[in-house]
Amino acid sequence: MTKPSLPELLHAAVTAVGGTERPGQAAMAEAVAEAVDDQSHLLVQAGTGTGKSLGYLVPALAHGERVVVATATLALQRQLVERDLPRTVDALHPLLRRRPQFAMLKGRSNYLCLHRLHEGVPQDEEEGLFDPFEAAAPSSKLGQDLIRLRDWSDETESGDRDDLTPGVSDRAWAQVSVSSRECLGASKCAYGAECFAEAARERAKLAEVVVTNHALLAIDAIEGAPVLPQHEVLIVDEAHELVSRVTGVATGELTPGQVNRAVRRAAKLVNEKAADALQTASEGFERVMELALPGRLEEVPEDLNYALLALRDAARTVISALGATRDKSVQDEDAVRKQALASVESIHGVAERITHGSEYDVVWFERHDRFGASLRVAPLSVSGLLREKLFTERSVVLTSATLKLGGDFNGVGASLGLAPEGTGGEDLPQWKGLDVGSPFDYPKQGILYVARHLATPGREGSRTDMLDELAELVEAAGGRTLGLFSSMRAAQAAAEELRGRLDKPILLQGEETLGELIKNFAADPETCLFGTLSLWQGVDVPGASCQLVVMDRIPFPRPDDPLMSARQKAVEEAGGNGFMAVAATHAALLMAQGAGRLVRATGDKGVVAVLDPRLANARYGSYLRASLPDFWYTTDRNQARRSLAAIDAAATADGR
Repeated sequence: MTKPSLPELLHAAVTAVGGTERPGQAAMAEAVAEAVDDQSHLLVQAGTGTGKSLGYLVPALAHGERVVVATATLALQRQLVERDLPRTVDALHPLLRRRPQFAMLKGRSNYLCLHRLHEGVPQDEEEGLFDPFEAAAPSSKLGQDLIRLRDWSDETESGDRDDLTPGVSDRAWAQVSVSSRECLGASKCAYGAECFAEAARERAKLAEVVVTNHALLAIDAIEGAPVLPQHEVLIVDEAHELVSRVTGVATGELTPGQVNRAVRRAAKLVNEKAADALQTASEGFERVMELALPGRLEEVPEDLNYALLALRDAARTVISALGATRDKSVQDEDAVRKQALASVESIHGVAERITHGSEYDVVWFERHDRFGASLRVAPLSVSGLLREKLFTERSVVLTSATLKLGGDFNGVGASLGLAPEGTGGEDLPQWKGLDVGSPFDYPKQGILYVARHLATPGREGSRTDMLDELAELVEAAGGRTLGLFSSMRAAQAAAEELRGRLDKPILLQGEETLGELIKNFAADPETCLFGTLSLWQGVDVPGASCQLVVMDRIPFPRPDDPLMSARQKAVEEAGGNGFMAVAATHAALLMAQGAGRLVRATGDKGVVAVLDPRLANARYGSYLRASLPDFWYTTDRNQARRSLAAIDAAATADGR
């Protein structure tokens, strides 16, 4: 039997999922197959509606080696494991004459821990140990969640938090899960043979396709201890998110509350001298943090450095003491000791990192109204880490609807540690960029309207002209509006203003769960949904319910964002354009994602309105516009209103 061709395999898979074959999808599949065969790297931009999941799954399955697929969102992980992979494997089975196995793998804390569930957890208060199921009143929300978790543990096959519907609070989940540092290890745990996390890892070892998330991919790269099974091909979907997810994993944090918890956990397990030293260091750190003002620390102040050195040294002593002493009077001693050790090691690691003072780290204070002050440290750049850890010893395919910014892939490539496309060199990973386009006819389906006549937005103060413009546009559209705001304050102000002016339901992020808000928004065409960051990339509402997408301003990072401003400064000191490399790239990525909310299907029509004149007037405006879908462009407010009214009238006539 001759080996089936890639077009044959793709045709079978597309038919199985009830899709339509697209030229962009076929071009993507060919490019992925070529990159995998050559062991080279590929950045591929595939617009909404291309069917990019099959564009990489089919050539990956045909190749026959193990593939890891890393995604940013739970929704895509679910789609791959519950829909795309089962149907694709079934469709390809007769042609490939084998049935590839697939599995989902997440970090340990995503799985129910049977040891925690049955043995209780160390409490952070003075009494020592407690059974959370007895301590939480059954009538309380926490108590109800815990009872439901205990019942669920008897019926779940995966133990995966995301398979529990409806979900439970973070506080309840914390009672029944452990981090990898707190885990006793399967060989030492009484429940090791039944462990959900271990079972997931075993399934992943046997699978040809392992679906995971960006965070676990980052942990696998950063921590040196392999979490993912050996693989020949890595596919990163939603790749525009990768740098921020890796940065998040590589960021350390210290708070007085976290240090106090570590002191309480360790106190009963070590000698009095070691416990007192950690307690004293904790109090010194807390005093410094009470006076902390938000912002970057170009140099660590003397009082903070002294407090961190004391914390580091005391933590090191406690770690040694925890390893050297045993106390049989402590119930479930191994688990209690492991949790205490994890807490103290975390504090030691962050204190050591900040006092060590690497030029490649950024240190800053944050202050939260509810949680108080925290001290944070993050890498100035993760590009070197990604270049070294991601692009060696395997073929990497990175894909997203938004990778090409300002007309090329080099901006995103640089953030991933890649030299400009086509640049040679022994230590430089070779890569190609490919834009397979979109099945949508953007110039006919959408309009990009820039409100050129408005005043340039300042840092503070109300924008009455912007709110007037917003109200007129929403009125013309008959509702049907997704409002994307650069801050929660701006979203709240706009919702309050328009609720007073218009007879349209205005939903506001934070007033209900995101899933519920999106469901209600999609159900009623007259409804508007206003919100901030997660809405810029998390909304998929095809049809007449979303015919106007409004951005209140260009979403540059805040000037006082410590990490972004440090990155910008570093580019400038190296002779580059920091604003374009950092701020404009950040804004372009978000705007491309935001504009992508408008056209989600071939019949969709509408307007993306940007209420910031800088998109039309500023020198960088053309770079940002080149990063957006190729909509028909206008700065004529009357044209925008007439078009919205016509689209609304057509949808109303169709009963939508």
